[in-house]
Amino acid sequence: MKNIRELDIKNKRVLIRVDFNVPMDDLGNITDDTRIRGVLPTINHALDEHAKIIICSHLGRPKGQRQEKFSLLPVAKRLSRLISKEVTLAPDCVGDQVREMVDRMQAGDVLLLENLRFHPGEQANDPDFARQLAELAEVYINDAFAVAHRAHASTVGVTNYIAQCAAGFLLQKEMDYFHRSVSDPRRPLVAIVGGAKVSSKLGALRNLLDRVDKMIIGGAMANTFIKSMGVGVGQSKVEEELLDTARQLLDKAREQGVKMYLPVDCIVAEQFDAKAETKITTIQEVPQNWMILDIGPATTLLFSEALDTARTIIWNGPMGAFEMDAFSRGTMAMVQKVASSHALTIVGGGDTDVAVHRAGASDNISYISTGGGAFLMLMEGKELPGVVALEAKV
Repeated sequence: MKNIRELDIKNKRVLIRVDFNVPMDDLGNITDDTRIRGVLPTINHALDEHAKIIICSHLGRPKGQRQEKFSLLPVAKRLSRLISKEVTLAPDCVGDQVREMVDRMQAGDVLLLENLRFHPGEQANDPDFARQLAELAEVYINDAFAVAHRAHASTVGVTNYIAQCAAGFLLQKEMDYFHRSVSDPRRPLVAIVGGAKVSSKLGALRNLLDRVDKMIIGGAMANTFIKSMGVGVGQSKVEEELLDTARQLLDKAREQGVKMYLPVDCIVAEQFDAKAETKITTIQEVPQNWMILDIGPATTLLFSEALDTARTIIWNGPMGAFEMDAFSRGTMAMVQKVASSHALTIVGGGDTDVAVHRAGASDNISYISTGGGAFLMLMEGKELPGVVALEAKV
């Protein structure tokens, strides 16, 4: 897969697919511009090369219809401030008016196309829509890792109609770090997998068992594993239909010599409420009408010690309902442990990312992935359509 530095983009029209799907408040103000800042190296490189820069992205879920609340105007204003250069917002992403604006561009101009998902052809990977996007440019750059797992017109289809295609620096960095952490890691490699459901990460668990030396299971998904061993978990969330699957995964880990770590104690409450009474109990003593909402102090110690010898750590999913203070201690303790490790540390997934930033530990993590779904697909051992499309152009 080529990257932007390998292409001659001087004075050329360059279409850059980014992920500017940023969070906003009710007034339309951007509350976190991390995703915009993440692609600045690619945009600045294109500026240095005096390219005519055409940027495209989606925002929200307008379902193929124009909705002003999903306009990229706030993004255009923020990007303009970040690069200290005027960024013009096009009224649409395809059409005669957009083509005329592109034709008038001078070297170094920056044009942001309006929300791709205002058109149903984007998510449908419609060939005609992809062709219209491609007609705007001479070079295509994909720097949107967070949507690289989607076979959309702007990530896959467009590559069929532009000869020169390559990855931006962010997409390249994401793939490089994943290779270093999973495909060719320094060992021992330890995976921390948390979150609510086994079902959402079943493919990742199966694939990782063939690659890791140790696996730590936390969050509500651990309940299914615990119950599969015949231990009651009260009213805790459990995927009953996956009990046999969880048992099989535990057996597979044992057969392959992978050390599997599950909670030994927990924080329980009678209800999922910030004001609910809580207590610490061993896994074997969870009261019948209570539910597990976080790992306990003994588990935190166990998990921490399991990480002591790690040289590579990959983490996806929190240890409990960390959005409530009463159930956040397990996740926050793991953040601090991972952040203080001398291992290569890769964090992926929206909730885990939020926890790391909330703990103020982001500067001490080797790499925080910008794409939850794409990161999880890689963990499952699958190829990303957006990356496959670029590799086919080599």
